[in-house]
Amino acid sequence: MKRLQLLMGMPITVEILDANATEADIERVFAYFRSIDETFSNYKEESEISKINRGELAEEASSDAVKTILALGEQTRQETQGYFDIEHDGLIDPSGIVKGWAIFQAAQLLKEAGFVNFYIDAGGDIQVAGTNNGHPWRIGIRNPFNRTENVKVLAITDKGVATSGTAIRGQHVYNPHQPEKPIQDIVSLTVIGPDVYEADRFATAAFAMGKRGIYFLEQLAGFEGYMIDYSARATYTSGFERFVLSDDKIS
Repeated sequence: MKRLQLLMGMPITVEILDANATEADIERVFAYFRSIDETFSNYKEESEISKINRGELAEEASSDAVKTILALGEQTRQETQGYFDIEHDGLIDPSGIVKGWAIFQAAQLLKEAGFVNFYIDAGGDIQVAGTNNGHPWRIGIRNPFNRTENVKVLAITDKGVATSGTAIRGQHVYNPHQPEKPIQDIVSLTVIGPDVYEADRFATAAFAMGKRGIYFLEQLAGFEGYMIDYSARATYTSGFERFVLSDDKIS
């Protein structure tokens, strides 16, 4: 059972392969994503984040979900030497951490319901569980210079994959240490992690580091990365190739 919806400003796909899945099970996941959007969106005036940024809601009076995200954002800032920061010019923008966290939490909802084989893809960040009819899930890494082709195809089971880059949204990630300087030396960085929350937050931080980001990932236990620079040259971590199913034009 599979469904695609546009939510949170991006396409979200949920597929459950277990035979007992129903439309209600998938709807429960999308209802969760809608609640996340209502809570964390910077574009919705009544979201908690918008109210905090306008000074109408104190952080200590916010919901448990918001408090969790603020704490995780600060934890990630410390773990990445400040290259990940959800506060910009005194305003909170949790988008760099909320998406991966929400996908992971949605996957937990499915697991708690007893489902074993499924995937959730939100804007290209993916959590997979179990297998695809007995085989690892196949996940393509898009060529940032030609979005119609994959440069790598990954074979993944029970992991998360997240990509940070400029191909779709342009220069939306910045280096907090040099916020006025756009990141131009790399165009795409894909991270494989133990789950999509971990992959997503470190993909954002590593991209903010520019070319040094791939070396940061090399030192992270349980993570692999694949970076494409402005000249279409790829650099990847030492254990990345064990997840590669096939190659294409960038190597």
